[in-house]
Amino acid sequence: MAQATLKDRGRKGKGGTMHRRNMLKGMAAVIALQSDLLSQLAANAAATSAFSRVRPGDAAWPSAASWAKLNEAVGGNLIAAPSPFGACATDAGSAPCVDALANIRNPFYLGDQPGGTQVSGWLDAWTPAPSAYAVKARSSGDVAAAVNFARDNNLRLVVKGAGHSYQGTSNAPDSLLIWTRAMDKVTLHDSFAPQGCEGKIAPGPAVSAEAGAVWIDLYHAVTSEAGRYVQGGGCTDVGVAGLIQSGGFGSFSKGFGSAAAGLLEAEIVTADGAVRIANACTNPDLFWAIKGGGGGSWGVVTRVTLRTHDLPAFLGGAWGTIKAQSDDAFRRLIARFLAFYAESLFNPHWGEQIGLGSDNILKLSMVCQGLDTPQASAVWQPFFDWVKASPEDFDLSASHGAGALPARHFWDVAGSHFMIADSRAGVPAFHGWWRGDQDQVGMFLHGYESLWLPASLLREAERQRFADALFAASRIKKVDLHFNKGLAGAPDEAIAAARDTATNPAMTEAFALAIIADGEGPRYPGLARPALDVATARKHARAIDLAALELRRVAPDAGSYVSESNYFVASWQDAFWGSNYPRLRAVKAKYDPGGLFFVRHGVGSEGWSDDGFTRG
Repeated sequence: MAQATLKDRGRKGKGGTMHRRNMLKGMAAVIALQSDLLSQLAANAAATSAFSRVRPGDAAWPSAASWAKLNEAVGGNLIAAPSPFGACATDAGSAPCVDALANIRNPFYLGDQPGGTQVSGWLDAWTPAPSAYAVKARSSGDVAAAVNFARDNNLRLVVKGAGHSYQGTSNAPDSLLIWTRAMDKVTLHDSFAPQGCEGKIAPGPAVSAEAGAVWIDLYHAVTSEAGRYVQGGGCTDVGVAGLIQSGGFGSFSKGFGSAAAGLLEAEIVTADGAVRIANACTNPDLFWAIKGGGGGSWGVVTRVTLRTHDLPAFLGGAWGTIKAQSDDAFRRLIARFLAFYAESLFNPHWGEQIGLGSDNILKLSMVCQGLDTPQASAVWQPFFDWVKASPEDFDLSASHGAGALPARHFWDVAGSHFMIADSRAGVPAFHGWWRGDQDQVGMFLHGYESLWLPASLLREAERQRFADALFAASRIKKVDLHFNKGLAGAPDEAIAAARDTATNPAMTEAFALAIIADGEGPRYPGLARPALDVATARKHARAIDLAALELRRVAPDAGSYVSESNYFVASWQDAFWGSNYPRLRAVKAKYDPGGLFFVRHGVGSEGWSDDGFTRG
């Protein structure tokens, strides 16, 4: 054959020329046909993608009869979702306004309102806006009915549990809200095995929670009552399902890993209205995406089951403030603390944070697990002694120290100096929030930034450069280092489990998440407030960017935590998910090809308008 081909190629004359001409004509025809086909496919794609979801007043908006059918399908749980402070705009003395104002700093109250959001907005980004209607879901069947209705009627769909979202992803005007707060049942399991995994995954202790449960519900059931531990969020009012989908870091993640890594199984309603089980053996691709791929992108998670752990005997912390008397002294204080952290705190026992301010104050707000009071105090004594040895340079607050208490009482609200009780009538007696989280409730954000800081910065050769960057950033804005939101220093098994989630792999190599943020008190629509000082607020936002730039000089490739990040972040796909993003896009295309579940800067949101109404 090879010889014949060579011989044919060597032919000359009229016949060969005609053959080539005919071949070229045929190729041209094929190319023209392919071009026409590609043009038609492109036109079809454009026609498919260039559309807008319907709004009230549009001709295609569902009729009153259609809404009535949905209400019947969800057991009469189709409700209005007014702004919690809307009544204040018309009558500040009305009972609804008085009640709302009395609870404006109560995160549980805000979460109990269908139109409530814990954050009251973000400069130049988003403002709380109520949905047209809400389905107060009480079962996965209610959720499925709402999903089908939204898909069939081309509605903007939004999902909310507790409404604890800095990015405003749990609210959207002119939308249908699926509100899962009423689904708050918590169930303990002595021995749980994921469905379909029998013989593959050994059963073990676990806890199941419906989508409306918040973390204090689990801590009360698992720790206070059952004497075990479940890895969850630090803020007690954060929704369980939302935190898991965002990755999920809590006070003790350095010891037990992320909440997403502890997920054993989820029940989720996908865009086709199907109620699916997702675990390592059933729909494993969807299961992986749920574990850190971002809330609101995959469907409506209606139930999660998490592994529980042996409870350490003690949980505790360290606290205090140190005021440096000069910039030079503050530089030395930062450098000494970093060395102390690397030597004594960079391990599974210690988490939470420190703050570094432009006032040259280092604030300690640390927690620990597995250490009693003498052990915790012994860890910190050398550092406190170093500070006390230079009274001319440092002022150590009278209230400082380290200690612990029996772990089962860590989340006790009654009698606690560290927690604020939800004092409303009829609410669970164990509902309360940390005093340190109070400023977040109702905050209007001017700006926010977060960066994962690699553990390589703790090496002795890098520490001074890192200390200089922290000092430079603190001249511009206060910098908080959240040590529990980076898993470097955690046990090997916790890191391995975290790597099997969709969260940016950079978090397993980071020792901390740096957070730089600023804002002011509540600015909910309807409140009587002085006009926003836009110029000053934008000045704060710019300062946050500049402070973050100082840290990027030593961590140029730092990723960011999707739940606590800059609303305006560029290259968000890489920042939030790194090398996991292409795999996440494939899962999104499989389970939600039409983009019913939209979250700004969520997986698959490319090509959509910021409000999620227009594609193309």
